[in-house]
Order: sequence, then C-alpha cells, then structure tokens
Amino acid sequence: MRYGLVVLWMLLGSVTSAIAQVSVGIALPGVSIGINLPLYPELVQVPGYPVYYAPRLDSNFFFYDGMYWVYQGDNWYASSWYNGPWWLVGPEVVPLFVLRIPVRYYRAPPVYFRGWRSEAPPRWGEHWGNAWQQRRSGWDRWSRSSVPAPAPLPVYQRQYSGNRYPPVEQQQALRSQNYGYQPRTTVVRQHYQAQAAQRAPAPSQRGQQGAPQERSPRQQQDIRRSDPSPSPQQSSVPRSQAPQRGGEDDRRSAPTQAPPQQRGPAVQDRSQPPQQRPDQREQQMPRSSQENNPQGAPQQPRQGQGQERDRERGEERGQERGQERNR
Repeated sequence: MRYGLVVLWMLLGSVTSAIAQVSVGIALPGVSIGINLPLYPELVQVPGYPVYYAPRLDSNFFFYDGMYWVYQGDNWYASSWYNGPWWLVGPEVVPLFVLRIPVRYYRAPPVYFRGWRSEAPPRWGEHWGNAWQQRRSGWDRWSRSSVPAPAPLPVYQRQYSGNRYPPVEQQQALRSQNYGYQPRTTVVRQHYQAQAAQRAPAPSQRGQQGAPQERSPRQQQDIRRSDPSPSPQQSSVPRSQAPQRGGEDDRRSAPTQAPPQQRGPAVQDRSQPPQQRPDQREQQMPRSSQENNPQGAPQQPRQGQGQERDRERGEERGQERGQERNR
C-alpha cells in the first residue's frame, strides 16, 4: 500500500513539473512562436482585480478583457488563444489593470523587480522612464470599489490542445461561435480588427472577385432597360424623332408589319388579287371584257337588247302553244 502511494505521488509530481516548466516564447505578428502549453492552463483570479493569472506556469501568464497577456524580456505580448500566436504590445497602450497586477503574481519576475513590494504593482515609471510616466500619468491610482467584473474565461479552448490546436485562420471563427464577450479596452478591440484585416482577401483575389462575369440574356435585358444610352441604330435618328426609352421597350413600341391578309388593297401583293364577291367583280370588270368573255360568264345585258329578246321569247312561246293546240 505504501509503495503504491509513493508511485502515485511520483507520477503526479512529474505531470505538475511538466506543466510548470513549459517555456513561453516571443512572438511577433505572422511569426511562429514558442508557447507550447500541452493543455489549457489553470487560471485563478487575482483577488480584487479583474485579472487572472496562471499559478502553475513558470511564466508571467495572465488573462484580462478576453485576451491572454505575457510579460517576457521587457515586452508585453497578447493573444486571443492560450498558445498564441502573440502580438507585441507597446508599454504606452498596455491596459491599466494589466499594469496594476501586483508583483507577487509574476511567476517569473525579472531581476529588476527585486526589492519592490510584492502587494504593489511594478514600478513601471522607474523602468520605462519619465516620458512614459507623464504619458500614463495616474495609471497606479484607481478606486478599489469601482473595479469592473472580470471577463469570462474562454473555457471552450480546453478541447483544442495538442494536434487539435486550431491554426490562425480558424481561431477567430471558433471564438465568434463560442465566446460572445465584447472587450472594453481600445487596444483589445484594435487587436481583433487587425485579425479581421489579415483575413481579408489579397488585392489579386479582390480583382478576381470583381472581374466581370458572363451575364445571362435576362441580365442583359435588365441592363439595357436601366441604361439610357442609345443603341448604335438609334444614334442616327434625329433627337426630335428618337424614342425616349431604349432596349426591349423600343422594340415593343415600334410599328410592326401587318400580315398579308390584314394589308389594304394598295399594299397587297399584285400576284395575289383580293377575293371579291361576284357582284363587285361585275361592277369593276370593263364592258369590253364582259362582251368578250369566252367562258360565258353571266353578263348584265343592255336595256334595248333585253326588250328585244323578251319579245322574241314571247313569240316563240306563243307559237309553241299554238302547235300544242293543233295537236
């Protein structure tokens, strides 16, 4: 039993030392960094501050306003993911509550921190000079009763460790889906704006996206409707006669030719005379053609000729009646 407890203690001690001895490197935008945490770190809130620190890491690792902060080599670095990539942040824009973290919560304090009060923030004015002190005047004075609430920890990142740690182009999308916190400080908002600018398409890609695409016939008709410029055929028409609208509307309003059966007598084809009634043809037909009609078409006789024929027919009928009586 005692031997088993000793082995268990040794295993736990090895895991703890492996986490505590993780090195935190330096990273610039777009450069691969040296933060190699095997898993999501344990974070504990600093009492009385809206800041978290990592007590089991051998580094100055903090979390504030939705971002991770690391102080190493006289520089501050920030990242929205616990393993970076990291961005260099100038001392003149580091958030005030990050500067106010007491000395005792720096797990790897630099040499010049020695002799400073552990419950007080570092003496940044002495370290960065009078110019910085004048620019950030009042950074070490604040009301303890008006300390804002800390930002929620992005615990969704626990499931992304080792080989599952997302690349830069996926980090912002995962954060938007799982972490709805809105930062308060200007430098944090600018950090996310810079990340969004890096994900924007390159100029060459923008040109390809903005290249003219082949339009469908329906789109071409819509363009012609909205384009008031005259077509090449319309440019030769005088302004007084030019139509007010172009494109398909002009074709609709232009006069169309009537089919052959709808044309007037003067427009019809001469090879196909119009069909007329018999009485109209007799009235329009010349007298000479009626007298010389070889087909024996019915003709309207003259008034004198009609009376003589009637008398002849009456005499013939009288003779035929007399012959029938004699029989």
